[in-house]
Amino acid sequence: MSPSQESVFPEYETETSQTSKLIKKFKETPFVPIGMGGFFAVVAYGLYKLKHRGDMKLSLHLIHMRVAAQGFAVGALTCGVLYSMFREYVGKPKE
Repeated sequence: MSPSQESVFPEYETETSQTSKLIKKFKETPFVPIGMGGFFAVVAYGLYKLKHRGDMKLSLHLIHMRVAAQGFAVGALTCGVLYSMFREYVGKPKE
């Protein structure tokens, strides 16, 4: 591309790293990484407690762990949607 031509898509030509894109997405939707982190924390705790489950069947323990992890992720996403709706409809001044 010659220097005399203007760029058609200047926002795509700016040098941005994957980390900066990820940070930008986390700032736009903060509840998604919270949900992901909680999901992995519940799974890690469930795997830790796997040794000390007593006489509970393995399948029942795994079902409980899945429901808890899934509930945390869905709850975080629901809070994120409610937060964005509040910010858009209530927090935004009327024009």
